[in-house]
Amino acid sequence: MHFFSDNVTPIAPAVMTAIADADRADHGYDGDAWSARLDGAFSDLFDTPVSALWVSTGTAANCIALATLCPPYGGILCHEEAHIIADECGAPGFFTHGATLMPLAGDGAKLTPDRVTDRLKAIRPDVHQVPARTISITNATEYGLVYTPEEVAALGDLTKAHGLGFHMDGARFANAVAHLGCAPADVTWRAGVDALSFGCVKNGGMVGEALLFFGEQGPARAAEAKRWRKRSGHLFSKGRYLAAQILAMIANDLWLHNAHAANGAAQALAQSATGRLMHPVEANELFVRLTADEAASLRAQGFDFYDWGEGAARLVTNWSQDAQSVAPLAAALKALPHG
Repeated sequence: MHFFSDNVTPIAPAVMTAIADADRADHGYDGDAWSARLDGAFSDLFDTPVSALWVSTGTAANCIALATLCPPYGGILCHEEAHIIADECGAPGFFTHGATLMPLAGDGAKLTPDRVTDRLKAIRPDVHQVPARTISITNATEYGLVYTPEEVAALGDLTKAHGLGFHMDGARFANAVAHLGCAPADVTWRAGVDALSFGCVKNGGMVGEALLFFGEQGPARAAEAKRWRKRSGHLFSKGRYLAAQILAMIANDLWLHNAHAANGAAQALAQSATGRLMHPVEANELFVRLTADEAASLRAQGFDFYDWGEGAARLVTNWSQDAQSVAPLAAALKALPHG
């Protein structure tokens, strides 16, 4: 049983059907009927005008968003363990032509207004230092914690006060919203977010993510993002296949249904990992304390997962699982000594 990542999952049947339905001649790039529906579909979902485009990968979505929000001489405030700084091979600098990532500490990979404010105060307002131009947060975070609407809004107030852009990496945005039970708008544009990378692949898609821009500057930023998409080699000639997947994901709330399933499976595992959890389980990731022998024992029983530093492991559930399907791992965790 694979618990490496939600990247290992099969494609949701509705998404596969949508790909097949799109398998007919249409205009190339993003001139097709499916791509043309993205703005309206996401505007309905978020209760506000949205400029939306498909992008091939999450890294591209994050970095194209940052390129529209931050100039080459600017700085991007983010958590020190954010995906953009720890797992994207310098892509933000590549896409922005040199913008500086400004890492900050924070429990559970969360930024707080106090830490952001302290960092901003330390930057002299002269040409010798990199000025902060954007804040980027991940929801759910790299440790599976969820920013509430109030927490996002507190950071959003800071971005407005200091004239900063505000990006949200939403690779697991669906899992965050499923946990919160709020409207997608409440944790994004209503809280000050300018650009959202809306994850699909981890939630049952095959390939392709959505990049969304909110607010009055949304259309202009989306137009700029399309040029970044082309220039970086991420403009698919048959983009309808990506657009069709994204539309299928948000139709009939499939994105939320899938996220609830993954979150529920994670909760089932959490109940069997009492005393081992390193962070609260709020989305579909668990970080548990395991000795090397315990990890080897679980792997010998057929469970795959990543080690996460010495004496720790990460377990990720996905949309195709539920409490019953993860019961064997739950039982194995519970059977470990001193669990």
